[in-house]
Amino acid sequence: MSAATLLTPATSAESDGRPAGLVARADERSYVRVLVVLDTTIIIIALLIGYVTRFGDDEPTGSEVPYVLVAPGLVLAWLISLKALGCYNDRVIGYGADEYRRVSSASLRLAGAIAIVGYIADVGVSRGFLGLTFAVGIVGLEMARFAARKRLHRARSVGAGWSRKVLVVGDTAHVLELVHTLRREPYAGYQVVGACIPDALLAPVAQRLGDVPVVGSFRGIPEAATAIGADTVAVTASGELTATRLRRLGWQLEGTGVDLVVAPALTDVAGPRIHTRPVAGLPLIHVEAPEFRGSRKLVKGLVDRSASSLALALLLPLIAFVALAIKLDSRGPVLFRQVRVGRGGQEFDVFKFRTMVVNADAMLAELTARNETDGLMFKMRQDPRVTRVGRLLRKWSLDELPQLVNVLLGQMSLVGPRPPLPSEVARYDGDVARRLLVKPGMTGLWQVSGRSDLSWEDGIRLDLYYVENWSLAADLTILWKTFGAVLNGRGAY
Repeated sequence: MSAATLLTPATSAESDGRPAGLVARADERSYVRVLVVLDTTIIIIALLIGYVTRFGDDEPTGSEVPYVLVAPGLVLAWLISLKALGCYNDRVIGYGADEYRRVSSASLRLAGAIAIVGYIADVGVSRGFLGLTFAVGIVGLEMARFAARKRLHRARSVGAGWSRKVLVVGDTAHVLELVHTLRREPYAGYQVVGACIPDALLAPVAQRLGDVPVVGSFRGIPEAATAIGADTVAVTASGELTATRLRRLGWQLEGTGVDLVVAPALTDVAGPRIHTRPVAGLPLIHVEAPEFRGSRKLVKGLVDRSASSLALALLLPLIAFVALAIKLDSRGPVLFRQVRVGRGGQEFDVFKFRTMVVNADAMLAELTARNETDGLMFKMRQDPRVTRVGRLLRKWSLDELPQLVNVLLGQMSLVGPRPPLPSEVARYDGDVARRLLVKPGMTGLWQVSGRSDLSWEDGIRLDLYYVENWSLAADLTILWKTFGAVLNGRGAY
């Protein structure tokens, strides 16, 4: 039985005679066109701002170059530069930081090239005009890309928008694991539409792995991809899919418009730690060890303490107002101190604004059966121990502000894993204990990814990912996303 017979006619037919992989790229091309229009608009606006700011209503003097020709030439050169550096490449747009880096790099390289050519050729174009134009243009391009990506992510999260249609190939267990990983972050744009497994059986009805249809075996992978309209074949681990068969699969997919990607067994390792090096014809993946000390750690500590001291000074009026509200709302101290575990297993007192009644710990035993989370934490959406003011503080994460003192004292970081209780640490296994290799943070991947709505497993996975792959750039990204998470209020209770 062929792969196509396992499908309904609606999913197995090609829409207009072209290869199914090419048809599936229509949404991608539409998204790229939107990016080109956005980029063109931003560049034109930047040119206008640069011109008006530099010259106002006056005509430029002392220049032999007419700006009416400079402007369209600069627009065209800028777009060509973006294209040349792959800013419209489907492997770059829509996910990851590489898109932003390439946009900035393309713009700065063009600015440098224009400066050099202008100096050598002695072209009298105003440097002030060019400087303002590129400054405004780079910021505008990055903001436009960010807005376009957020809209795309929202569409992908509800099953719409441009996404890659993925056929997963591998052993049953590895296929299920890869499907779970891809579906965990739907905004990344990999929509699983089918699977090929080595032991696909002939059956009167289609087989399924969960809700994923099995559309064939390893003998008909290209045909299966065409039948279900997949534009990407993702290969995961399988003993039967040898290097020779994988190489032949790549040959079979040539000219079909279907991409071939290989998902290694290594997961949750960020790109900067991964380097591919060809050795004896093998693309060996070299993984650098995570960095837990050294100059970058010293810089991180300096940034933490400087930022926390500045934040405490700026937020002092708000801190005083919150303290007064807590005092007027319920009986008890303003601050809540609790023993937590930091880097290396060292215990310290974490500071928070009190959001519960004074006898909250004594009431915990009565509420244990109503715990709404798995793992080692206790969480309730409607916890009766939380005060009226406490609910507002938790919604906007204002109860965390006193932890700036912990950061200033060097016990915590602005960004890091959630600080655990000693009782939680006592039940850690070897893997989870790696959270203690870095300082706990006021915010982290767990907070910008759903906070209390996350399962214990997902929370630990995000914390471990941060421990293994932290960087100053990632910290800045997380801090930026924290503001959005706080305003959204999702998972805060």
